[in-house]
Amino acid sequence: MAWMPPPHVTQHWQVTKPGATGKRGMVASQARDAAEAGLAILDEGGTAADAAVATAFALAVVEPWNSGLGGIGFAQVAGPGLPAETLDFGPVSPHALDPSAFPMTGVMKDDLFTWPEVFEDRNIHGPLSFAIPSSVAGYAALHARHGRLPLSVVMAPAVALARRGLAQDWFTTLKIANSAAVLRRYAESARIYLPGGLPPVAPYQGSPGFFRQGKLAETLERLAHAGLRDFYEGEVAGELLADFREMGSPISAADLVGCKALVKPALEAEWRGKRLFLANGLTAAPTLLRVLEGMRSADFSGRAPSAAWYAQLARVMRAAYAERLAGLGDAEPKAAESCTTHLTVCDKDGMMVAMTTTLLSSMGSRVVLPRSGVLMNNGIMWFDPRPEARNAIAPGKRPLTNMCPVIAAEGGAPSIAAGASGGRRIMAAVFQMLSYVADFGMDPDRAAHHPRLDVSGPDGVTADIRLGAETLAALAKDAEVTEVEHAVLPVNFACPNLIRIAPDGTRHGTTDAMSPWSAALAQ
Repeated sequence: MAWMPPPHVTQHWQVTKPGATGKRGMVASQARDAAEAGLAILDEGGTAADAAVATAFALAVVEPWNSGLGGIGFAQVAGPGLPAETLDFGPVSPHALDPSAFPMTGVMKDDLFTWPEVFEDRNIHGPLSFAIPSSVAGYAALHARHGRLPLSVVMAPAVALARRGLAQDWFTTLKIANSAAVLRRYAESARIYLPGGLPPVAPYQGSPGFFRQGKLAETLERLAHAGLRDFYEGEVAGELLADFREMGSPISAADLVGCKALVKPALEAEWRGKRLFLANGLTAAPTLLRVLEGMRSADFSGRAPSAAWYAQLARVMRAAYAERLAGLGDAEPKAAESCTTHLTVCDKDGMMVAMTTTLLSSMGSRVVLPRSGVLMNNGIMWFDPRPEARNAIAPGKRPLTNMCPVIAAEGGAPSIAAGASGGRRIMAAVFQMLSYVADFGMDPDRAAHHPRLDVSGPDGVTADIRLGAETLAALAKDAEVTEVEHAVLPVNFACPNLIRIAPDGTRHGTTDAMSPWSAALAQ
């Protein structure tokens, strides 16, 4: 008998994720604990901006592999009578960064970026990989411009979560284990996340416990009472700078003092009777605009996309990425090891916030600063180490990213807010989720469970095996198709979340079905 093993299936189950429905405020996040924090702030009378800031600070505690005080990001804000705007707190390299500190080995990397390997992977982890941490500046700008509650109230849930600590369950074990080989190189990171040299594990029975993340709780408490500029000009800044100096990071006091979020009018595009507000900055917005152009002629009849629709989308996205990579340079990682998070919030008055933040790689630079408990980004990895490259490593420079928070409006008020995490996979997920809801009339719950494809470059397509034989065959006529599961790990697709405000005012929210901790919660 010449028997051949069938393809291995990691998850032989059907997973459903509950959504949320309500008439007032709503928070969608990749971690339920953080969504609960945002919801508590809405219940206190806070705006969507207050709740988004509360959720983001909570995520620094409960999702340290994705975002935090040492990260960067972009946010979209819109509301009835409120012009849509982008808060750009994207990555900037230190102004004293020396490109010669990143000599190439002569070997090409092909894990995250297809460019030369740097000696000791200095651009990937460790103190030379830090970009200026701008997330706190972004949250400060969002709170100052659109918040209502005192900062101490807004940050109270994050402080409480930090005092409790990070849940020691199986998902924590999985995420820490993925970064353990590098975390062990840095003393404070290893002390917190690798007790006894190994990732923490959940108990075999009973409930998982919690563990504290160094000085993070004290830092959050300090910021809640001293104000967020303390991170850049006060006591916390002093702690950051002391660690930077000892470790050899070129981030200076001037870098911190000069770190401010840029506030810009959102980019606007018309799409099938709606106005789309896209992130204004070095984001995926230009590429999404190309996709919108290419999909205007697609077939939007029926209650779900056809095989021809998916085939057209794959062609359009390959062309858009070919243009992006040729004209703008490489961007975020192709691989799923990218560690972004996205949160979406609306309040009872109709203000909507879509915010994407990141440390870039999973657990960023893998360096926890011992004096503050801040886990730093590895934003220098966004740059190409080749001096002649358009996106070359240089001081005081902004690299291209793939973040793509979007708000859609109709009738003068925002009606859909969405975004995703997942590096280059973000834009494909955002467009499909938006189209499923806005064009095919799916409720957000159904959209979250509907299979998707991914195109993250000029060649090939990755397709969820649940798309079916007809769609897979249509895709294969134009390009090589990689058939994959939508699973917890490997992470083959971006993780989107979305909130829709229906014409009668009902809010519907959803998160990625395969993200174990994610949740949409309504007041």
